[in-house]
Amino acid sequence: MELFPRLSEALDSLIEGDVYHGDLFVQSAVSHSLQFDDGALEEISSSAAEGLSFRLLQGENSLFAHFSGNDEATAFSAMGAVAERAERAFPARSLSREAILPPLPPITPPNADFLRQMDGLARRESPLVRQVSLRLSLSRKKILVFGPSGALSEDERSYGNFTVHVIVEKEGSLQTGHEVQAAQTEPDAFLRELRPEEVLLSALRRALLMLEASACPAGTMPVVLSGQAGGTMIHEACGHGLEADIIQKDFSVYRNSLGEIVASPLVTLVDDPTLVGHYGSYGYDDEGFRTERTTLIEGGVLKGFLTDIQTSRRGGLPRTGNGRRQSYRSLPQPRMSNTFILPGRDDPATLIDSVKKGLLVVKMGGGEVDPTTGNFVFQVTEGYLIEKGNVSKPVRGALLTGNGPEALRDIRAVGSDLHFEPGFCGKGGQSVPVTDGQPSLLIGGLVVGGSDT
Repeated sequence: MELFPRLSEALDSLIEGDVYHGDLFVQSAVSHSLQFDDGALEEISSSAAEGLSFRLLQGENSLFAHFSGNDEATAFSAMGAVAERAERAFPARSLSREAILPPLPPITPPNADFLRQMDGLARRESPLVRQVSLRLSLSRKKILVFGPSGALSEDERSYGNFTVHVIVEKEGSLQTGHEVQAAQTEPDAFLRELRPEEVLLSALRRALLMLEASACPAGTMPVVLSGQAGGTMIHEACGHGLEADIIQKDFSVYRNSLGEIVASPLVTLVDDPTLVGHYGSYGYDDEGFRTERTTLIEGGVLKGFLTDIQTSRRGGLPRTGNGRRQSYRSLPQPRMSNTFILPGRDDPATLIDSVKKGLLVVKMGGGEVDPTTGNFVFQVTEGYLIEKGNVSKPVRGALLTGNGPEALRDIRAVGSDLHFEPGFCGKGGQSVPVTDGQPSLLIGGLVVGGSDT
């Protein structure tokens, strides 16, 4: 009997009674990264890793074991360990060391000279530069997921990420600029498409701009979120609350709102891992389910949640293909992929024209959200006052304070533009690549906390 059928047969033998699902997750991965700080190449790292995990779902319990290595003997060791916990018979077998996944070829290291060139460029552009931090990360991984009844899915994901931090100083004031270019694409393709000067100069421009910015006035005012703000607020203040495990733990403000109006009728929010080349994309999720676009909010009405196998079964919800895990060492959870508000019909410029006094947010920083109430606080890393329909001076120290559902319901206009920002999302000790996106949005009123407060 060939290897794959042997694995499937062994898996199926354990699914009976109160055990309703099992899967074998196999992963092979390679990566290469460069870290450049303060004029010196601080780190060159190359790695290769392979491993697998086996899981049985028994009632409300996840029985799980993971091992490094990806051969038949290792797979049966994982199955045996979990079978024992499930009190299932799992006879000893004569096993081979045949690899389930062949090793991936190593990533060809790029020439690190361009990082030194970027550091020099920043310092030539401005004598105010005090620190430049550059990181290039390239990775590739291949995944197999064996499911019940011979189900088998295969997915290969490659990522490139170039991140820049610049710190500038003037008269004792320190400001930071951050920019990133990232995509899901082959390492060689990412390096061909990389625009390091553009990324660096964007980060430097933002840092220098904040040195000259005025203190942000405080108060409740209209806020225009530029498409370039990247959907951070939507991801944090809304997206996590629509993950089904958060809903089922009663930790979400949206827990009893399915079918109800939760946003402006102008708002349609989707999660779509099928988008080509986006950081949060994948063909199959980490439970082996084929991906599709999921509509979460349509015309302001809450239509659905993001699910994995367990939350789908527990809540009688459609399975959406959002079971994701950081690696073979991790259990899957419902997670966002590429989450964004669909563009509307308004010219983005008209959103600003309509505001007498308010705030234009071009870039968002970090923040905090209470998912049970929807209350949030977010930093603004690039913002401008709007006065009489015109963008005026840049401001710094701005904080946006509000409530997720209230802010969504108070969206007055949705631009025809659409921008995406790549990043990483942390949850339950796991980090996965995601993309957040939005068009320009006009929110009728948010509490803006500024340096004047």
